[in-house]
Amino acid sequence: MSEIRVVPLGAGQDVGRSCIIVSLGGKNVMLDCGMHMGYNDERRFPDFSYITESGRSLTEHIDCLIISHFHLDHCGALPYFSEMCGYSGPIYMTQPTKAICPILLEDYRKITVDKKGEQNFFTSQMIKDCMRKVITVNLHQTIKVDSELEIKAYYAGHVLGAAMFLVKVKDQSVVYTGDYNMTPDRHLGSAWIDRCQPDLLITESTYATTIRDSKRCRERDFLKKIHECMEREGKVLIPVFALGRAQELCILLETFWDRMNLKYPIFFSTGLTEKANHYYKLFITWTNQKIRSTFVQRNMFEFKHIKPFDRSYIDQPGPMVVFATPGMLHAGLSLQIFKKWAEDEKNMLIMPGYCAAGTIGHKVLSGAKKIEIDKKMVNVRISVQYMSFSAHADAKGIMQLIRQADPRNVMLVHGEAAKMEFLKQKIMQEFGINCFMPANGE
Repeated sequence: MSEIRVVPLGAGQDVGRSCIIVSLGGKNVMLDCGMHMGYNDERRFPDFSYITESGRSLTEHIDCLIISHFHLDHCGALPYFSEMCGYSGPIYMTQPTKAICPILLEDYRKITVDKKGEQNFFTSQMIKDCMRKVITVNLHQTIKVDSELEIKAYYAGHVLGAAMFLVKVKDQSVVYTGDYNMTPDRHLGSAWIDRCQPDLLITESTYATTIRDSKRCRERDFLKKIHECMEREGKVLIPVFALGRAQELCILLETFWDRMNLKYPIFFSTGLTEKANHYYKLFITWTNQKIRSTFVQRNMFEFKHIKPFDRSYIDQPGPMVVFATPGMLHAGLSLQIFKKWAEDEKNMLIMPGYCAAGTIGHKVLSGAKKIEIDKKMVNVRISVQYMSFSAHADAKGIMQLIRQADPRNVMLVHGEAAKMEFLKQKIMQEFGINCFMPANGE
């Protein structure tokens, strides 16, 4: 039996730029093709030269490419890889991923090219051409890539359309989780896989050492803080990525405002989100049972209290809650609003998710009191709250998935080295199996 080789070109002991090459039974499969939010130079894309140094073209070397879900750190380099580096083999993803991916890619391209004026970047046309090559996969459907290589997708929770993939060549198999969530939330179910006993399970480990407190406490805390801020006439800024957490927290606030009969305005930065909600309606079967049953009476994503945000509201006096994209405060509207509101201690910033190093969100969370934004120093007097409403599995969830799939070996990616080490020890103790955590290029 030939060995299975795994080389992370991105996401080895790092969060961002997921791209992993797995070689089994003479086939090479690329898992995800993401970009890194913290960089603005060539480091933002995975280093594909590793593949081409053998002298073969990308297409000769890579038998297929699988994208686990639409987040940019998993699909952001796709048009670059297929249209600029020349990969022309098959690309697989689920239907919701195929629908939402191009919207996020285009949005990212706009920020990078049209606003920051960067060259050497993919164009709108390239995004379209790239998406035409995509083959969609249904859950639990076995797809034969060629006579020996087959893949199968499982539900991963996390975001709409996210999937884990089982890759099989003859008697060897690998499961790649992408990002997943083992606890169901307000709008998605939890990840599930059968006992497929793969030779290797490659799992994300973003929150490897965290066992998160009960969700209900965290939600109560979130609502209480917002309510108190409203009562002292402050403004609350919640930076989110347009899909996923955003819908989750909107449903939470909407129900609270209803129950408490509150009248303070809640806004949502538009554009991306309207499209996002359109896709949630389209792919209702990917959400959880509760939303599917509520949909009959009313649409869960049509909000009574939450209105579209207009830029002129930034300077409007009085309390308000604003959800704005993007989530790490590295560009866009959320950063514009932060710049305006940061110097008033009545205001509050709630960071609901992970921030990559190098982003303004990361600096604020690290407690920086003075931050340079667009060449101006901003004094951070706003109250900064971090509340993880992340859709990643925590340590318990990761252990649970390992128990479900029952693999012979485990490999950790998409996490920070120190935290992975802790989880690695736990896995080896509890399951008595090998656990690896390679760095990029190893």
